[in-house]
Amino acid sequence: MGPFWRRALGLVPAGPFTLVKRHAVVVRLSHWINALCLLVLLMSGLQIFNAHPALYWGKSSDFDHPILSMTAAYGDTELKGVTQIGAHRFDTTGLFGASDVEGVRTARGFPAWATLPGPQWLAMGRLWHFAFAWLFVINGVLFAVWAFSRGHFKRDLLPSRADLQHLPRVIRDHVKLKFPRGPEARHYNALQKLAYLAVIFGLGPLIVLTGLTMSPTMDAAFPGLLWLFGGRQTARTIHFLCAFSFLGFFIVHLVMVVLSGSWNNLRSMITGRYAIEEEGHD
Repeated sequence: MGPFWRRALGLVPAGPFTLVKRHAVVVRLSHWINALCLLVLLMSGLQIFNAHPALYWGKSSDFDHPILSMTAAYGDTELKGVTQIGAHRFDTTGLFGASDVEGVRTARGFPAWATLPGPQWLAMGRLWHFAFAWLFVINGVLFAVWAFSRGHFKRDLLPSRADLQHLPRVIRDHVKLKFPRGPEARHYNALQKLAYLAVIFGLGPLIVLTGLTMSPTMDAAFPGLLWLFGGRQTARTIHFLCAFSFLGFFIVHLVMVVLSGSWNNLRSMITGRYAIEEEGHD
């Protein structure tokens, strides 16, 4: 097995290495709680979306002019899925609009394998979604308190001037799949820090606030939410886009974990120990 695959799988570094402590217990615990929450939130959210698989912009639903819709219509011989984005329509049979449930072609926005807790169970999907949403919020608040009080935010997440100056080089290295070694591997690089900040202070609060805006009870208590997002339907659309932005971040995160050393990265998020390969060895 060559050096690239040894490093990609993270089995044994290709050269001399040192095990260092990289992630504190609080970081590791909050990471895995977030991973579980985001998985359940996405799949239960798709279950809720399937009850009305269309998105609009504004205060009310304009059924004739959705931004996006996933519907079904009968073709010549069978039910077909039709996904509409703006004025454009696409045949998405089997994936969006119409897919098989226990061997029967059924009208549904997202397929059954992508939804929780069952093929078509809106009430329970809402309960799962709300329960894990509060767990996600509580976990995030506790992590933020710890990160600011223990200096983790300033020390490990806030980009320094030097980080920003090196950002073009870091981007080029990532494109070339060239990952840091030696002392540089002990800390997040500029690209990682900016990505985490965008998620923590951008996507995270936005998806929570838009989720609250869709609740009539919260709107009654905080009517400013509807004004902030321009209506419940706009909030629903932004919430949907944020959810898939999280999915995109998650996919990129997994790809980087695999390419930079699967087991080494996984071990660091379980035990806190990370193998630093010495520079100059291949």
